[in-house]
This record gives sequence, structure tokens and C-alpha cells, in this order.
Amino acid sequence: MIWSVSVTALGILPFDGILGLAYPSLAIRGTTPVFDGMWNNRLVSQNQFAFYLSSKKENGSVVMFGGVDPTYYQGRLQWVPVSTQGHWNINMNSITINRKVVACPSGCQAIMDTGTSMLVGPTNDFVSIMKSINAQKKRSSWYVNCAAIPSLPDIIFTINGLRYSVPPSAYIRRERRGVCYPNFLGSVRNNYWTLGDVFMRLYVTVFDRANNRIGLAPARA
Repeated sequence: MIWSVSVTALGILPFDGILGLAYPSLAIRGTTPVFDGMWNNRLVSQNQFAFYLSSKKENGSVVMFGGVDPTYYQGRLQWVPVSTQGHWNINMNSITINRKVVACPSGCQAIMDTGTSMLVGPTNDFVSIMKSINAQKKRSSWYVNCAAIPSLPDIIFTINGLRYSVPPSAYIRRERRGVCYPNFLGSVRNNYWTLGDVFMRLYVTVFDRANNRIGLAPARA
């Protein structure tokens, strides 16, 4: 059995705290995470859950417990081993633009996280990407010329040897005042990348606890 919940619906319900879906090692001591409770009580048929994050409000987004509905993705799932069982860590090979490595040059760790809206990486990697897309810095913010968006390149995240493309329509956002900002953040504290909702809107993501792996496939529009 697969339990599907509209993520949009969760926005109008009262809640207390964050629904943690990482490994139990990150849970508060003495507590059982929600999904572990579902699995332990045989409420789901498969020890996995999945997210479809829609880019269109009218479609709505969905979290699925106990498996994944294949109607939400195209092609077949590509599986990536989990490298560390805490957060959902994976090994990423590189980040390239126009076949040039611009970040994660020697491989790096990445985390799949629905709780992060943007693409977050180490400061040096972040600055390298900003320069590669000709972003300009004003005070502490980076921005791009909105008219240049159609000519910006895709950014390629290579994971487990496969290329996952993120187009400018996904990594650039237009504010109401007509200013365009990259959906990237730099972090001085972390030496890994967090692939948040910007990435996961493009790729349905399956978190497989049974086999300690993550499945990725292009999301249907």
C-alpha cells in the first residue's frame, strides 16, 4: 500500500515541529521517527517514501509513503547508494557548465533535502558558479540580468556517473520588482552540497530505506 499526501494540503493544517524523514540517528533520543513508526507497525508495504514536487500550483505536490507512483515520473528510476546514513548523503561527481567543471572538482558529498528550498554549497563553489553565469554582486546579493535568462546555460550535476540538468528557468527566480536572482546560496560552514527543492522539482526522488539508496527520475510536468 502507498500512502499519498498532498504537500499543498499540509500548508493549511496545524502542525508542531518538522516531520523528520532522515535516518533514526538524527532523531531526538528516545523517539521513533514517523516513517520508522509506519514501517514498524506494517502500515506501508515497502520501506521507502518518495516526493513529487510540482512546478505548477494547480497540480499540487505529493509525498508518498510505502513506494512511489510511476505516473509522476518519466523513464525509469536511477539508483544512487547512500554514502552516510544520517542525512540522505550521496556522492556527487562534479558540477559542470558547458562541459567545464565549475564546482565539486574532485567529487563531493551532497544531501537530498526537501527542507531546503535552494541549491546550497560551499562558498568557493557558489562563487565559481555565480561567475560562470555572469551574475553580478551588489552588497551581499548576487543577481542576473533578467533579459539574459534565455541565453544562460544549463548547470549539470553529475551523480553516480549520470548527468542531471538544471536549466536557468529552474535556477533563476524573478522577483516582483523585475530583478532576477539565482536560486543558489553559499555556506561557509558546510563542505557539502544540499540539493533542495530547486533540484527535486525536476526529479522525482525516492528514499529507499530497505536498500539505503536514492532513486531519481525526471518529473512529469
